[in-house]
Amino acid sequence: MIRADLHIHTILSPCGDIEMTPSFIVQRAKEKGLDLIAITDHNSTRQCEEVVRIGKREGVEVLCGAEITTKEEVHVIALVDYSMRGLLQEWIDSYLPKIPNNEEYFGYQLVVNEMEEVLYQEPTLLISALNRSIDQTEEFIHSIGGLFIPAHIDKPQNSLISQLGFVPPGLKADALELSKRADLPGLISACGWLKEYCFLHSSDAHYPADFGDIFTFFDIEKPNFEFLKGALKNNKVLL
Repeated sequence: MIRADLHIHTILSPCGDIEMTPSFIVQRAKEKGLDLIAITDHNSTRQCEEVVRIGKREGVEVLCGAEITTKEEVHVIALVDYSMRGLLQEWIDSYLPKIPNNEEYFGYQLVVNEMEEVLYQEPTLLISALNRSIDQTEEFIHSIGGLFIPAHIDKPQNSLISQLGFVPPGLKADALELSKRADLPGLISACGWLKEYCFLHSSDAHYPADFGDIFTFFDIEKPNFEFLKGALKNNKVLL
């Protein structure tokens, strides 16, 4: 069984703590016994490469992705093969409104290296909604072989349930993510259509204290993207 946390923010997300650096994230994953993690900053993949590099050296498998905000203000996790991260970023950049970030209000948006040196400062506010619907977002993610996972569906804001109240007909979600406080039996009782889906738990970590204790077990041989896709397809998941 593989232990995984597929929703982690870094210092690049404006709401991410200054301590959520690539080195810290990989070391905390090792300390907590996580085999597989995913970097999912708000509307950006630009910090993934450095975390992947450090993870390879330290024996932690790191997936590339982003937490995308759709036109409906629904948060969805996009996970892609490492080779597809550039295509995902280009697509995001094409539809992200060019609203300047206000660092004093929203926080800094930094890409840093292992030594915590700043490589890039993102000037565009990353928490805006893309000019793409949830259906268009799902279609694109799947077109590049990615995984489409609506995030924290039980939360009262920016979730599939809070914004839409249902899964749009034809939407192909690979899984639905639950927050750490989710009451799955209660959710299924209230929304019977949820029982058709595969679920996973992720930390949605923005701060060090959030990270390491919330995860999902996957019945897979190796902690990598292709095996993860197979596990979600066949519901080889244990919460």
